[in-house]
Amino acid sequence: MFEIAYAMGTQGGGGGGLTALLPFILIIFVFYLLLIRPQQKKQRKHQEMLSSLRKGDRVLTSGGMFGVVVGINDKKNVVVLRVAENVKIEFQKSAIATSLGEGEKD
Repeated sequence: MFEIAYAMGTQGGGGGGLTALLPFILIIFVFYLLLIRPQQKKQRKHQEMLSSLRKGDRVLTSGGMFGVVVGINDKKNVVVLRVAENVKIEFQKSAIATSLGEGEKD
């Protein structure tokens, strides 16, 4: 009985292996091109923007608060923003959503 099952499994299978995996490989490739790669590029651009922050830059936080950078502590990953006269707030660097360019200097 085992000989019959073995014989049936080896005849006429044709096209197994790589052909069966090809659709899955294609789907993974499309996901990489459409989802993963653009997200990595966006994250890399955001990291470059954070590393290029300087005193006097006007920024927008992810919470929607505008401010001017008055201090940066790279060791603690903290940015101090002036949001109004004599009002300074500390934010994590990652909370900075975008740089709006050069603001007024202190």
